[in-house]
Amino acid sequence: MKSFKYTINGNVYKVHINSVVDDVADVEVNGTPYHVQLEKPAKKQMVTLKRPAQAPTTASGDPVVTRQAASSTPGAVKTPLPGVILQVKCNVGDMVKRGQPLIILEAMKMENNINADRDGKIIEIKVHKGDSVLEGADLVVIG
Repeated sequence: MKSFKYTINGNVYKVHINSVVDDVADVEVNGTPYHVQLEKPAKKQMVTLKRPAQAPTTASGDPVVTRQAASSTPGAVKTPLPGVILQVKCNVGDMVKRGQPLIILEAMKMENNINADRDGKIIEIKVHKGDSVLEGADLVVIG
């Protein structure tokens, strides 16, 4: 368990504490084992588990910070997870087919292709290379 080195009146003592149960300690002093009765029981160690912090709320109980409402742009291709835009593989005015890669998104150290979910024409590109996006953010609008 623990080892200590004591010098008492010029004599060196190597003390090794093997175990402590309630008020009895099993120790070894310079290789000789002893059962030592303690005056009071050893302190029990308490482990306190911390719960995750709660989000701050107003006096009425509403959250102080709320998640942005998902945009309701019709025809928008949304990101399925948060990440960083590595590459935009389309331009405004391009005709795209369903399944065609539009954006490369880095998320959790992996590159993810974000593909067109329908055939159509790119009306708007809402992100640029290097942008950080949250889950559900609009990337491109297909009309």
